[in-house]
Amino acid sequence: MIKLSHIKIDAKAIFLLAMVVVVTLAGGLLIAKAPTGIALAVIAAVVIGIVSFINTEIALYILIISMLLGPQFIVGEPTPLPGRGRPFTLRMDDILLVIIGLSWFLKTAVRKELGLFTKTPLNGPITYYFFVCLISTLFGYMMGRVKGITGFFFVLKYFEYFIVYFIAVNHLKEKKQVERFLFTILVVCFVVCMVAIYQIPAGGRVSAPFEGAEGEPNTLGGYLVLMLSIVLGLLLTYGSRKQKIFLGTLSFFIVISLAATLSRASWVSLIPMVMSLLYFSKRKLPIIVAVVIIVLILSFIMPKSVIERVSFTFTQPKEKGQMTIGNARLDTSTSARVQSWKDALEKDFISQPILGYGITGYRFLDAQYPRVLTETGLLGFITFFILLFSIYMNALHTYRGTADPLFSGLSLGYLAGFMAMVIHGIGTNTFIIVRIMEPFWFLTAMIIMIPEIEKAASSEPLKMNTPAS
Repeated sequence: MIKLSHIKIDAKAIFLLAMVVVVTLAGGLLIAKAPTGIALAVIAAVVIGIVSFINTEIALYILIISMLLGPQFIVGEPTPLPGRGRPFTLRMDDILLVIIGLSWFLKTAVRKELGLFTKTPLNGPITYYFFVCLISTLFGYMMGRVKGITGFFFVLKYFEYFIVYFIAVNHLKEKKQVERFLFTILVVCFVVCMVAIYQIPAGGRVSAPFEGAEGEPNTLGGYLVLMLSIVLGLLLTYGSRKQKIFLGTLSFFIVISLAATLSRASWVSLIPMVMSLLYFSKRKLPIIVAVVIIVLILSFIMPKSVIERVSFTFTQPKEKGQMTIGNARLDTSTSARVQSWKDALEKDFISQPILGYGITGYRFLDAQYPRVLTETGLLGFITFFILLFSIYMNALHTYRGTADPLFSGLSLGYLAGFMAMVIHGIGTNTFIIVRIMEPFWFLTAMIIMIPEIEKAASSEPLKMNTPAS
């Protein structure tokens, strides 16, 4: 006879079994009545969810690929309409991140030793900024400035970037993982460059894959500057001959693609990127030589459209609406942008100085810092810069504290890319753009975890040599 007292009940196994049964029954009922396309999407979502639960690393690879190579959809009207707020863009990686995030939450609930949020130096600044965004948007909604639920979708989008960070820091434990993820990120960048270069013969400005007919060249430009920084940082410190050939080739394709975006904000951000590399790097001569060679080559092969794009800022024929700064006359596009910043800072911000108008509660501003100030007020502006400063100080600490060639190159490139993104944000909403921020926060997770990875690696030999008691 079997004694019940000897039977051990595994609560986790029972919970998982119950979840499988519930999902299977619900899926069977839905798929039986759903169209083929929806049924396949549901099956794919369930498969990805199961894979994410079993192996988070595979899910993160899928997410990295979808960051730049996933299609996007406009939810609502393609252009803002009076009283309806802004259109919200839904992307494939949004859906993947929800699935992966739910799987991650479920996994941490079952395996409590994993922990929901790994403690990092950025947890506090992230929390403060996110809650200010949420509170300002709630207040704006109650006051009628935030229309519909678009504002809350945008707040969730900000939270999505932080989820990328937290899932990555929870999973990163060893150097080999950093190498594999970084290689995947670089391969995705290579594919993006090939797509961009393929668009060049058609004329016009190039953009990232799956961005529709108009595209977003400034978004692609910001992403390419960030990736160029990482590649150059690695070239200076890391890699075998074959790896350096790959990195050098990739940097060449990035420069060509970046030029074809005709993004002036992205081109300007190259200046702080190069200056940061020169300032922080111990090998300054190769950077100087490379910059001189690139400038000389580009002076001969630079497309006419690029030269015209640069000069157009100050040489546009005189038209109504142009602004003058000193003796320089700005083109109408730049003038309109500068005027909108001026109106926001000198007039509208004063009306709501503490919490702002709420996310999407103010008219569209194509500049990060005036937008943060008007939408979230002084509280949001201060917490946002606390977050940026915390990122910078931790990246600098990582760079100065590591002697590993891979980690040194990655942190050097990240520092240069971070400074480039700070300047890029003057003319673009850099820190809320999906295709820039998802890679940025994944790279941030790597930088933050490097000291922990090195600390764990250095303690392993000590544990192995410790005699058993």
